[in-house]
Amino acid sequence: MSKVKKKRAVTPIKTSERDTNFEKIIRFSGWLFLLTLVGFFGAWIALDWVLEIVDLELSAITFTFIIFIGTNSAISFALATKIKNNRERKKQFFHDWLLGEFIFGILAIFAIAAYVW
Repeated sequence: MSKVKKKRAVTPIKTSERDTNFEKIIRFSGWLFLLTLVGFFGAWIALDWVLEIVDLELSAITFTFIIFIGTNSAISFALATKIKNNRERKKQFFHDWLLGEFIFGILAIFAIAAYVW
């Protein structure tokens, strides 16, 4: 008998087209949030600083919008990466993401309501 152990051939995990599309949709939503944030900052810089057409102020609603959109972008990219690395638990990750988004949205609404009140 040989002293060298033969390595088993590792079979790659087959991913369905549906799983791949699901991951792409989540990553696309992350890009949409990111582009929205960049567009908002671009409009802010163009209208307020460069052209000085409109005098914009950083209010509670604007600040909450910036934090909400930026955080949603980061969470979407993180979820897509997490699903890509562990496809067996994708359903649990997705449910956790939905619950987190709901709680985050409620907290953002309460923060604005408390500030305005």
